[in-house]
Amino acid sequence: MASPHDLKRGVGLALEGDWDGAHAIAQQNESDPLFCWLHACLHKIEGDHGNSRYWYAKAGRRFEDFTKAEDELGAILASLT
Repeated sequence: MASPHDLKRGVGLALEGDWDGAHAIAQQNESDPLFCWLHACLHKIEGDHGNSRYWYAKAGRRFEDFTKAEDELGAILASLT
């Protein structure tokens, strides 16, 4: 089962530009809202807005809440503390 440590690692990979690595981590726990939020953010970065909106809904979040990926990834990290 994926852990908060895994989520932090996924965010770190996303910030480093490793979309594939971050995406693999986001997919580890598709029932956890925080992992779904990371998944949503990654698809937003990718430009797949339809898929992104699906994951935002699963996360209980809104696509429109952030315009900058770095800010959103930072918010994901902040939610872990």
